[in-house]
Amino acid sequence: MIKNLYNYREFLKTSVLKEFRGKYKKSFLGVLWSFINPLLQLFIYSVVFSFIMKNDIDNYAIFLVVALIPWTFFNTTIIQSTSTIVTNGGILKKIYFPREILPISVVTSNLFNFLISCLIIVVALIVSGVGISVHILLFPVVLLIQYVLLIGCAYVLSSITVFIRDLEYFINVLMMLLFYLTPIVYDYSMIPNEYRMFFNLNPVLHLVNAYRDILYYQQIPDVSSLCILAVVSFGLLFVGYKLFKKLERNFVEEL
Repeated sequence: MIKNLYNYREFLKTSVLKEFRGKYKKSFLGVLWSFINPLLQLFIYSVVFSFIMKNDIDNYAIFLVVALIPWTFFNTTIIQSTSTIVTNGGILKKIYFPREILPISVVTSNLFNFLISCLIIVVALIVSGVGISVHILLFPVVLLIQYVLLIGCAYVLSSITVFIRDLEYFINVLMMLLFYLTPIVYDYSMIPNEYRMFFNLNPVLHLVNAYRDILYYQQIPDVSSLCILAVVSFGLLFVGYKLFKKLERNFVEEL
């Protein structure tokens, strides 16, 4: 995989830029939507859970934003990567290139979008007085784990969707459910103990908790959870890539 990516690095670069620019094609505000979108979501959830469904969490807007933006990165990437092979069926039939570039392009373009959106988090932390601690040095570690996890998911979902188109619609529903199974608008401590084992099966939960520990609580995240998640992420990347390579020989025929 690494050899293919290196040999076709210019194509990969072009593909990533195409994915990134495609989000804002014919948009008047363009890349500014990377800021506007999360800000609008933050405003809506803050109003609902701060004033309508009142809670006693300090600096709730900060508590929310440090989890909401990483979730948006995860959610958007999963939905887009699921259909990336089907969407690019035309180019697959015309020219040869390593097919694994397409899922990676989606994940990487959304990574850039996420990094831009992270400016909102930095500004919010400074303006609110919460500040930034030395624990932010662990941010790249958590981001790397999320990036690897997303590539593994992208390989599995994009390859299977070529043969089972209904998967794309199922994933949309699943991501809505996953949002409420992840402590984004509520704190992990609010989950009853008898249900935590079930909730802990959700990998996004551990990512969100890690981001929140680093940025909001300003403490070292649960190392054991992160290590397990890292092993699972790299394992999924390996299995996902093998599955992708096995199924790709029939992509053109199915498309």
